[in-house]
Amino acid sequence: MRRMIFLCLLLAFSTAVTAGDDYEAEIDHLLQFVATSGCTFHRNGTDHSAADAADHLRLKYRRAGKYVGSAEQFIDRLASESSWTGKPYTVTCAGVTQPSGEWLYAALTTLRDPAVSH
Repeated sequence: MRRMIFLCLLLAFSTAVTAGDDYEAEIDHLLQFVATSGCTFHRNGTDHSAADAADHLRLKYRRAGKYVGSAEQFIDRLASESSWTGKPYTVTCAGVTQPSGEWLYAALTTLRDPAVSH
């Protein structure tokens, strides 16, 4: 009986750890997506390269990651607007400018379901 309880607890713990790792893997994917996008990021009135934008978001995540428990929270709390000015971030890809949050949500949707194309 004890062995069964132990195995159930072990399974529950490993499932919780795996679930926790999933959102971190998704955030890592989003950061890589940003870095390799070739798009221009607009933050507080200044244009930034894709690599610089990814570095900035990594820094924000390192500093405030404890407030993030999902890829959605990463997008909403760290990757959509300046934490200093409150101004929204935008991204320009192939001549089209859009809010960075919308762009990242589309990338997250595609990651989770590759059959969905944006």
